[in-house]
Amino acid sequence: MDTSIDTRGGRVAYRDIGTGQPVVLLHANLHDSHDFDAIIAPLARDHRVIAVDWPGHGRSENPAEVTAPLLADTLEDIVDGLGLIRPVLIGNSVGGYAAARLALSRPEQVAGLILVNTGGFAALNPFLRGYFRLLGVPAVTRRLLPRLVRAYMRPRHAGDRVITDAVATRAASAAGAAVAAALWRSFATPAADLSSRAAELTALTLIIWGAKDVVAPLPYGRSVAERLPHAEFHSLPTGHVVFASAPAEFLALTLPFLESLSRRVEPGAAR
Repeated sequence: MDTSIDTRGGRVAYRDIGTGQPVVLLHANLHDSHDFDAIIAPLARDHRVIAVDWPGHGRSENPAEVTAPLLADTLEDIVDGLGLIRPVLIGNSVGGYAAARLALSRPEQVAGLILVNTGGFAALNPFLRGYFRLLGVPAVTRRLLPRLVRAYMRPRHAGDRVITDAVATRAASAAGAAVAAALWRSFATPAADLSSRAAELTALTLIIWGAKDVVAPLPYGRSVAERLPHAEFHSLPTGHVVFASAPAEFLALTLPFLESLSRRVEPGAAR
């Protein structure tokens, strides 16, 4: 079912499919919830799946400025507004940042995390701040990001190419470049840096990393896993959006993890 909800990021669209323990799907910068199309139906056989379009993305309203902390605030409002009890959060890129921040600020509300080429755990240094600020200039983003999308996606099949072309088209537009730049710029701020809190993350975490990603390379993924106290790490030979590029392999890792988490949820707790 397609619907929407009011949040601090404006009116946010989402799809709500299936019943059972909630699983919330959170996409990357300039992407949308259709990135998850290949895995929604299998997940919805035993779970309530909520696929979100972030503010400024997909069918959601566009606020004045889209930042990583605003997306994390938006996720809090979605969980509260929908009355979700101990959801599992699957977050890609900035979606992983938002998922991890919720698990850090409200550990009792999150059953588990699946982080896919996540953002938020790269400790800020002068190089990274400069990188984020450079991509935070809309004119630079509009020029570079359409090419960068093709490099980080590493498309393997027709579905990948559809996502790649759609994101590249958005990035080449003035509106899309403004959204993407604001998100990149926000990662240069302390509010978007979770690196110093990594050891505090108590949620059971499955990390699935696309080894061919040039934006969030494999060594960074391994370093994230080493710093999270309850993390299980796997890599697959894909780009940034692993679940779209290799859905069967992604589900082969994800479904057993979800099953293990469901056994920890009190009977009748999920809705």
